[in-house]
Amino acid sequence: MDARQRAARVRLMAFDIDGVMTDGGLTYSDDGREQKTFNVMDGLGLKLLQRAGIELAIITGRKSGVVAARAADLGIRHVFQGNEDKRTVCTALLADLGLQWPDVGYMGDDIIDLPVLRIAGFAIAPANAHPLVRERVHAVTDARGGHGAVREAAEFVLAAQGRLETLLSPYLDER
Repeated sequence: MDARQRAARVRLMAFDIDGVMTDGGLTYSDDGREQKTFNVMDGLGLKLLQRAGIELAIITGRKSGVVAARAADLGIRHVFQGNEDKRTVCTALLADLGLQWPDVGYMGDDIIDLPVLRIAGFAIAPANAHPLVRERVHAVTDARGGHGAVREAAEFVLAAQGRLETLLSPYLDER
């Protein structure tokens, strides 16, 4: 089964944060508060997935108030922080949602993501993912993490499901 066929089955799309939704850099303010930069184009991609009825989840090994704020801003209900055993977290979420592993798309960039990437129905990584990750996923984006990779992944899934054109049409209508 090729990447497009796998993406056509996705009903839950889960994402790592650092290196996927961000460029992987960590910035701290003088008072020690963590800061992250998110790409607004990625945000619209996530909204398009939601409009298509695809559940979204964030599963990250780090814990950050910035991530919680971004997830709330995007309306992402399933947010799991401080979890290095991402496969166990995702397995529990699948049980809660009544889904199976072939229904899951997962985007990760580092070896900590491999236990989920290896079992997800559709596994995708940003261009700057660790080489061991890039060689074990079904697709790799042209964009780097934090620079449109999430948007590219979202549009890939939506195109595979035949929904992208309809979702983009309100923005392209010349009336």
